[in-house]
Amino acid sequence: MTTLVIAEPSAEGVKVPTLTTLGAAAKLGGDVHVVVIGQGVGAVADATAQVAGVAKVLTADAAELAHGLAENVAPLVVSLVQAGGYSHVLAPSTTFGKNVAPRVAALLDVAQISDITGVESADTFTRPIYAGNAIATVQSSDPVKVATVRGTAFEAVAATGGSASVEAASGATDSGLSKFVSQEVSKSERPELTSARVIVSGGRGMQSGDNFPLLEALADKLGAAVGASRAAVDAGFVPNDYQVGRRARSSRRSCTSPWASRAPSSTGPA
Repeated sequence: MTTLVIAEPSAEGVKVPTLTTLGAAAKLGGDVHVVVIGQGVGAVADATAQVAGVAKVLTADAAELAHGLAENVAPLVVSLVQAGGYSHVLAPSTTFGKNVAPRVAALLDVAQISDITGVESADTFTRPIYAGNAIATVQSSDPVKVATVRGTAFEAVAATGGSASVEAASGATDSGLSKFVSQEVSKSERPELTSARVIVSGGRGMQSGDNFPLLEALADKLGAAVGASRAAVDAGFVPNDYQVGRRARSSRRSCTSPWASRAPSSTGPA
């Protein structure tokens, strides 16, 4: 049994979501391989080879992968899975992982297991449902298990202590289905929301974006990330990447049945 972990793209070093995903992979047992995807990622691949518990690092270095377009990344991962006979494919439950993993699962014709928080066995996992109000235990009979990993549910493995081999992975192509236009990257010394242990979040009560620095000062004291409710994001207080949680929605359902038109009989007075 061998697990392939799709590393979170990084310009330098190994990102925390990759290390926590490797923590989940370690619980599966067997060998763990990591594929590093992008352009000019040789240094990152070498750093990944030093991570504890990694047996092999595959370097997918090509211009077509420079911006991590899922339409180009997914077919490459599938070709690696088929050639390497991997039993599991894990990706961080980040924007990148959530974009790539479903496409990988679809191309392999298997069901994805989203946002796992526990590994019970090689084919059984736990994951939150109903906005985290319940935990489901999911058992998969698919030949390849594809899952995204909630980073805060697993301990990150050590970034040093390993000595994995590094091999070049070929097969990258441009699918022609999407094109990179531009990106705006916000840099912060605070932890990322997807991997933070502590989050200081504000909502509509902040009244405006001008008041969010109050939360940022508190977050800096706690070593926490800064988040916001959907209402605060929709109001334009902060950018969309601050959003955490889900907004509860009420719904009214109606149904019809053969009994719906039958009024109860009554023998008494109206």
